[in-house]
Amino acid sequence: MSQPVLRAEGLELAFFGVKAADGIDLEIREGEFLAIIGSNGSGKTTFLNMCTGYLSPTAGTVYLGEKPITGMAPRRIARLGIARAFQIPQLFTDQTLLENVMLAIASRRGIWEGLKPLNRSVYVEEALELLALFGLERHAETITGTLPEGLRKLADITLALALNPKLLLLDEPTSGVSAIERFSLMEKLMAALRSRQMTALFVEHDMEVVRRYADRVVVWDAGKIIAEGNPAQVLKDPKVVERVVGVV
Repeated sequence: MSQPVLRAEGLELAFFGVKAADGIDLEIREGEFLAIIGSNGSGKTTFLNMCTGYLSPTAGTVYLGEKPITGMAPRRIARLGIARAFQIPQLFTDQTLLENVMLAIASRRGIWEGLKPLNRSVYVEEALELLALFGLERHAETITGTLPEGLRKLADITLALALNPKLLLLDEPTSGVSAIERFSLMEKLMAALRSRQMTALFVEHDMEVVRRYADRVVVWDAGKIIAEGNPAQVLKDPKVVERVVGVV
């Protein structure tokens, strides 16, 4: 079995008495594409926030490899190797797509690199290679705020990949994307992840996307994991159908 890239042990966190994480134990294995599903408010995004330093659990520890990262600042966690693409794309909407990717590359290289001119050949070449992974190179000079939602989603994921992460976290990659575009987006995403042998976790509400693309699915309910395993089997579990599949 492959080694865990990320491991959570005994995570607990509550908001106003409601438990968003209630003793969460979870591993994400090297090379795996893991899906998390659950009804709204079940704690899925809270888990991503604890893994990336935006929230600190009241108990438990998150490990990246063997290194505990609980309590670290988000920027430090990103530098250690966890990148995140958000449900609402986090882009500089007044800049071109190429400039956005080059800024991400500069941030990976450090603060002093970020103060140097961006339009250097080394930045341009790497940025165009990343955009080509998603078929976005023809949009390189397009202002990102004018791109359709599906392309903005791919652009946000491209920025995350520019950080060369060990683990990529995706919060609802197909939300806001039309039914026609969602599978095209996922095919491009999967091809890019496989080409880089990337480990990824994604939170998703679309059960067909989970069924088609996840290696393993973990089911969240009221801050607890109630089922996990092969998507074809888990999505037929009567408890999962009752509590999650029937309400998402």
